[in-house]
Amino acid sequence: MSSSADTPTAIQQPSSSLAKPRLRAVIVNTNQEGNPVLDYIKNVPWEYGETDADYQVGKTTGVIFLSLKYHRLYPEYIDTRLRQIERKFYLRILICVVDVDDHQQSIKELTRTCIFGKTTMILAWSRQEAGRYIETLKSYENKPPDLIKKRVDDDYFSKLTEAVTAIKSVNKTDAMTLASNIGSFKDIAHATSEELMLLPGFGEQKAARVSSAFTTVFCIERV
Repeated sequence: MSSSADTPTAIQQPSSSLAKPRLRAVIVNTNQEGNPVLDYIKNVPWEYGETDADYQVGKTTGVIFLSLKYHRLYPEYIDTRLRQIERKFYLRILICVVDVDDHQQSIKELTRTCIFGKTTMILAWSRQEAGRYIETLKSYENKPPDLIKKRVDDDYFSKLTEAVTAIKSVNKTDAMTLASNIGSFKDIAHATSEELMLLPGFGEQKAARVSSAFTTVFCIERV
Protein backbone atom coordinates (compact mmCIF):
# COMPACT_ATOMS: atom_id res chain seq x y z
CA MET A 1 0.00 0.00 0.00
CA SER A 2 1.47 3.34 -0.99
CA SER A 3 1.52 6.23 1.45
CA SER A 4 -0.23 9.53 0.85
CA ALA A 5 3.18 11.14 0.24
CA ASP A 6 3.55 8.97 -2.88
CA THR A 7 0.26 10.18 -4.31
CA PRO A 8 0.67 13.06 -6.80
CA THR A 9 -1.02 16.35 -6.02
CA ALA A 10 -4.54 16.36 -7.39
CA ILE A 11 -5.47 19.16 -9.74
CA GLN A 12 -8.90 20.55 -9.05
CA GLN A 13 -11.01 21.75 -11.91
CA PRO A 14 -12.74 25.14 -11.69
CA SER A 15 -16.35 25.24 -10.63
CA SER A 16 -19.03 27.88 -10.36
CA SER A 17 -18.75 27.92 -6.55
CA LEU A 18 -15.08 27.89 -5.63
CA ALA A 19 -14.14 26.57 -2.21
CA LYS A 20 -11.94 28.65 0.06
CA PRO A 21 -8.37 27.99 -1.16
CA ARG A 22 -5.67 26.55 1.07
CA LEU A 23 -2.91 28.95 2.06
CA ARG A 24 -0.26 26.31 1.38
CA ALA A 25 -1.33 26.02 -2.27
CA VAL A 26 -0.77 28.32 -5.22
CA ILE A 27 -4.13 29.96 -5.86
CA VAL A 28 -4.84 29.95 -9.59
CA ASN A 29 -7.30 32.31 -11.24
CA THR A 30 -9.84 30.49 -13.42
CA ASN A 31 -8.74 32.64 -16.36
CA GLN A 32 -5.64 30.42 -16.46
CA GLU A 33 -7.60 27.25 -17.19
CA GLY A 34 -5.95 25.50 -20.12
CA ASN A 35 -2.63 27.33 -19.72
CA PRO A 36 0.16 24.76 -20.36
CA VAL A 37 2.14 26.35 -17.51
CA LEU A 38 -0.10 24.46 -15.08
CA ASP A 39 1.31 21.16 -16.38
CA TYR A 40 4.73 22.18 -15.05
CA ILE A 41 3.67 23.17 -11.52
CA LYS A 42 4.31 19.78 -9.96
CA ASN A 43 6.39 20.34 -6.82
CA VAL A 44 3.89 22.53 -4.95
CA PRO A 45 0.10 22.08 -4.70
CA TRP A 46 -2.16 24.41 -6.62
CA GLU A 47 -5.88 24.88 -6.93
CA TYR A 48 -8.35 27.23 -8.53
CA GLY A 49 -9.59 29.98 -6.26
CA GLU A 50 -10.74 33.57 -6.06
CA THR A 51 -7.79 35.89 -6.63
CA ASP A 52 -7.19 39.05 -8.63
CA ALA A 53 -3.79 37.78 -9.77
CA ASP A 54 -3.28 34.97 -12.25
CA TYR A 55 -1.27 33.06 -9.65
CA GLN A 56 -1.25 34.01 -5.98
CA VAL A 57 1.90 32.60 -4.40
CA GLY A 58 1.56 34.28 -1.00
CA LYS A 59 -0.72 36.46 1.07
CA THR A 60 0.83 39.60 -0.40
CA THR A 61 2.40 38.27 -3.60
CA GLY A 62 0.55 38.08 -6.91
CA VAL A 63 1.81 36.92 -10.29
CA ILE A 64 0.52 37.99 -13.70
CA PHE A 65 1.32 35.68 -16.62
CA LEU A 66 1.94 37.01 -20.12
CA SER A 67 3.32 35.68 -23.38
CA LEU A 68 4.98 38.09 -25.78
CA LYS A 69 2.98 36.65 -28.65
CA TYR A 70 -0.25 37.56 -26.83
CA HIS A 71 1.18 40.96 -25.91
CA ARG A 72 1.80 41.70 -29.58
CA LEU A 73 -1.86 41.01 -30.35
CA TYR A 74 -3.32 42.81 -27.32
CA PRO A 75 -0.78 45.40 -26.10
CA GLU A 76 -3.30 47.14 -23.81
CA TYR A 77 -4.00 43.94 -21.83
CA ILE A 78 -1.02 44.15 -19.47
CA ASP A 79 -1.75 47.74 -18.43
CA THR A 80 -5.28 46.74 -17.48
CA ARG A 81 -4.16 43.67 -15.52
CA LEU A 82 -1.48 45.53 -13.58
CA ARG A 83 -3.96 48.22 -12.59
CA GLN A 84 -6.36 45.54 -11.37
CA ILE A 85 -3.84 44.16 -8.86
CA GLU A 86 -2.09 47.45 -8.03
CA ARG A 87 -3.71 47.83 -4.60
CA LYS A 88 -4.23 44.13 -3.94
CA PHE A 89 -0.65 42.87 -3.56
CA TYR A 90 2.46 44.31 -1.94
CA LEU A 91 4.72 42.34 -4.29
CA ARG A 92 3.54 42.23 -7.90
CA ILE A 93 5.37 40.02 -10.38
CA LEU A 94 5.01 39.73 -14.15
CA ILE A 95 6.23 36.41 -15.56
CA CYS A 96 6.65 36.91 -19.28
CA VAL A 97 7.26 34.01 -21.66
CA VAL A 98 9.45 35.04 -24.58
CA ASP A 99 7.86 33.11 -27.45
CA VAL A 100 8.70 35.38 -30.40
CA ASP A 101 12.00 35.83 -32.22
CA ASP A 102 12.10 39.62 -32.51
CA HIS A 103 11.58 40.37 -28.82
CA GLN A 104 13.92 43.24 -27.91
CA GLN A 105 11.50 46.12 -28.45
CA SER A 106 8.59 44.35 -26.75
CA ILE A 107 10.71 43.56 -23.69
CA LYS A 108 11.88 47.16 -23.55
CA GLU A 109 8.26 48.37 -23.57
CA LEU A 110 7.25 45.90 -20.86
CA THR A 111 10.24 46.91 -18.75
CA ARG A 112 9.10 50.52 -18.85
CA THR A 113 5.54 49.47 -17.99
CA CYS A 114 6.74 47.44 -15.01
CA ILE A 115 8.94 50.25 -13.72
CA PHE A 116 6.05 52.71 -13.71
CA GLY A 117 3.75 50.04 -12.29
CA LYS A 118 6.24 49.08 -9.54
CA THR A 119 6.15 45.50 -10.74
CA THR A 120 8.97 42.97 -10.89
CA MET A 121 9.37 41.34 -14.31
CA ILE A 122 10.79 37.85 -14.77
CA LEU A 123 11.53 36.57 -18.28
CA ALA A 124 11.01 32.89 -19.03
CA TRP A 125 12.06 31.27 -22.28
CA SER A 126 9.56 28.42 -22.06
CA ARG A 127 6.34 27.61 -20.23
CA GLN A 128 8.22 24.97 -18.28
CA GLU A 129 10.59 27.64 -16.98
CA ALA A 130 7.63 29.87 -16.09
CA GLY A 131 6.12 27.01 -14.09
CA ARG A 132 9.36 26.52 -12.20
CA TYR A 133 9.44 30.21 -11.28
CA ILE A 134 5.94 29.96 -9.84
CA GLU A 135 6.97 26.86 -7.87
CA THR A 136 10.05 28.63 -6.52
CA LEU A 137 8.14 31.74 -5.49
CA LYS A 138 5.68 29.60 -3.55
CA SER A 139 8.38 27.41 -2.01
CA TYR A 140 10.28 30.43 -0.69
CA GLU A 141 7.17 32.25 0.54
CA ASN A 142 8.02 31.85 4.24
CA LYS A 143 11.76 31.32 3.97
CA PRO A 144 14.12 33.82 5.66
CA PRO A 145 16.23 36.09 3.41
CA ASP A 146 19.40 34.49 4.81
CA LEU A 147 18.87 31.56 2.44
CA ILE A 148 19.72 33.67 -0.60
CA LYS A 149 22.33 35.89 1.01
CA LYS A 150 25.92 35.34 0.05
CA ARG A 151 27.74 33.65 2.91
CA VAL A 152 31.08 35.09 3.99
CA ASP A 153 33.21 33.37 6.61
CA ASP A 154 34.22 35.35 9.67
CA ASP A 155 37.97 34.77 9.40
CA TYR A 156 40.24 37.64 8.37
CA PHE A 157 41.35 36.26 5.01
CA SER A 158 37.77 35.58 3.90
CA LYS A 159 36.80 39.16 4.68
CA LEU A 160 39.90 40.47 2.91
CA THR A 161 39.08 38.33 -0.13
CA GLU A 162 35.49 39.57 -0.14
CA ALA A 163 36.72 43.17 -0.12
CA VAL A 164 39.42 43.03 -2.80
CA THR A 165 37.49 40.81 -5.22
CA ALA A 166 34.87 43.55 -5.39
CA ILE A 167 37.42 45.35 -7.58
CA LYS A 168 36.92 44.60 -11.27
CA SER A 169 39.05 41.70 -12.64
CA VAL A 170 40.48 40.83 -9.19
CA ASN A 171 39.78 37.18 -8.37
CA LYS A 172 40.41 34.93 -5.36
CA THR A 173 43.84 33.92 -6.65
CA ASP A 174 44.79 37.60 -6.84
CA ALA A 175 43.54 38.05 -3.27
CA MET A 176 45.83 35.25 -2.13
CA THR A 177 48.72 36.86 -4.02
CA LEU A 178 48.09 40.22 -2.38
CA ALA A 179 47.85 38.75 1.10
CA SER A 180 50.96 36.59 0.66
CA ASN A 181 53.20 39.24 -0.88
CA ILE A 182 51.98 42.52 0.57
CA GLY A 183 50.28 41.60 3.82
CA SER A 184 47.32 43.19 5.56
CA PHE A 185 44.41 45.05 4.04
CA LYS A 186 45.99 48.31 5.21
CA ASP A 187 49.23 47.46 3.41
CA ILE A 188 47.32 46.59 0.23
CA ALA A 189 45.46 49.89 0.41
CA HIS A 190 48.74 51.81 0.60
CA ALA A 191 50.54 49.84 -2.12
CA THR A 192 51.45 51.79 -5.26
CA SER A 193 50.70 50.68 -8.81
CA GLU A 194 54.42 50.07 -9.35
CA GLU A 195 54.57 47.73 -6.36
CA LEU A 196 51.46 45.88 -7.46
CA MET A 197 52.82 45.36 -10.98
CA LEU A 198 55.68 43.32 -9.52
CA LEU A 199 53.23 40.66 -8.34
CA PRO A 200 52.45 37.58 -10.47
CA GLY A 201 49.20 37.97 -12.37
CA PHE A 202 49.12 41.75 -12.00
CA GLY A 203 49.53 43.69 -15.19
CA GLU A 204 49.44 47.44 -15.59
CA GLN A 205 45.65 47.63 -15.89
CA LYS A 206 44.84 45.41 -12.90
CA ALA A 207 47.43 47.14 -10.73
CA ALA A 208 45.97 50.52 -11.67
CA ARG A 209 42.45 49.36 -10.78
CA VAL A 210 43.50 48.12 -7.34
CA SER A 211 45.43 51.29 -6.59
CA SER A 212 42.59 53.48 -7.86
CA ALA A 213 40.06 51.65 -5.68
CA PHE A 214 41.86 52.90 -2.57
CA THR A 215 42.88 56.36 -3.75
CA THR A 216 39.84 57.63 -5.66
CA VAL A 217 37.66 60.08 -3.74
CA PHE A 218 34.24 58.55 -3.01
CA CYS A 219 32.32 61.78 -2.48
CA ILE A 220 32.20 64.62 -4.97
CA GLU A 221 32.65 67.97 -3.29
CA ARG A 222 29.93 70.46 -4.06
CA VAL A 223 31.02 73.93 -5.02
